[in-house]
Amino acid sequence: MVSRLSSSVVSRLLSLNCTSTCAPISSIAHQYRSASTSPNLNEVVIVSAVRTPIGSFRESLASVPAVKLGAAAIKACLERAKIPTNRVQEVYMGNVVQAGVGQAPARQASLYAGLTQETLCTTVNKVCASGMKAIMIAGGMESMSNASYYFPRGDTPYGNLQMEDGIAKDGLVDACDRIPMGLCAEQTAKKYNLTRADQDAFAKLSYERTARAWKEGKFNAEIVPITVTTKKR
Repeated sequence: MVSRLSSSVVSRLLSLNCTSTCAPISSIAHQYRSASTSPNLNEVVIVSAVRTPIGSFRESLASVPAVKLGAAAIKACLERAKIPTNRVQEVYMGNVVQAGVGQAPARQASLYAGLTQETLCTTVNKVCASGMKAIMIAGGMESMSNASYYFPRGDTPYGNLQMEDGIAKDGLVDACDRIPMGLCAEQTAKKYNLTRADQDAFAKLSYERTARAWKEGKFNAEIVPITVTTKKR
């Protein structure tokens, strides 16, 4: 959650009894124009930062769609910063695997979080950098567990139809070179002479550090709990 100088600052400046020494109104308006278009964001501050837990593929969070995960993070972000939902002017949410999520994922997450319909919402798809557009509320949401399989639209041929995995198509395969991200990692390892043992040792250390951090409560301040509704048997 980021904030900037509000439009009330402009109102106060324009209400001053300016003499000929005052800056032109046009320059004042330019200085305090919308943060989304200003080239110099010197007054931007981060007032709250949270995230949901990261679930395993098709496991505990599989029933929760990406927009609900995003909504939970937005709601907690505002609550912790004590900012009313009707004061939020813009929402930027990153989302990569959008097929099957529905129209306007950022708008969905915004409404589920209780924000008003007047709030401007933009969904960003910049692959792994999708959550980095830091204007007002900025975040990312993803649920690979709910990614769809695709059938190409058109005449149905005789014989079998082949489905395409949405995770691979829109998430894990490079759109230009048509190679999986895992192969990019292998090429990088080869380029820098990183052995399989080196990679395994690094991965093991990363998991151990994460497990220790969870146990010691290092993530407590940033994690938003997610409620999963299950059917009674």
